[in-house]
Amino acid sequence: VDQFLRLDSPTHSPPLKTKPHTQGKMADSKGTVTIRTRKFMVNRLLNRKQMILDVLHPGRGPVPKAELRGILAKKYNVSNDKCVFVFGFRTAFGGARTTGFALIYDSLNDALNVEPKYRLVRNDLAKKATGSRKSRKELKNKKKKFRGIKKAKVGGGGN
Repeated sequence: VDQFLRLDSPTHSPPLKTKPHTQGKMADSKGTVTIRTRKFMVNRLLNRKQMILDVLHPGRGPVPKAELRGILAKKYNVSNDKCVFVFGFRTAFGGARTTGFALIYDSLNDALNVEPKYRLVRNDLAKKATGSRKSRKELKNKKKKFRGIKKAKVGGGGN
């Protein structure tokens, strides 16, 4: 008794005929974008609105964060789109849907006080530290040896 299915046996169906795969349009910027919010919360302690975003973008690639900031600023009547922070986006397998997080601050000053520095750098609200990590640490440790105005003179600047 043959335990294996033989390819030439009558029980095996012939391979399906399929059309050749054609490449569609890549990231078409004219596709529609729908934004849905979940778990919306007004956080009065930090003067912000926070929410989870579901971005539906069929027929195009992931939506740029700058575009999402503009859409959210218009939707929530924010005068300055620098007060809108979007981050943590993950595109679902197969595309067409991306989920992330959004924070909308009441004022730019609130955002500067609360947000971590790396997110301020991403939104062009702060400058990234210059120089290598090692040189910054060496300069910091060199400054520990001095007090007062001499500290500013070490390393050629007040960093």
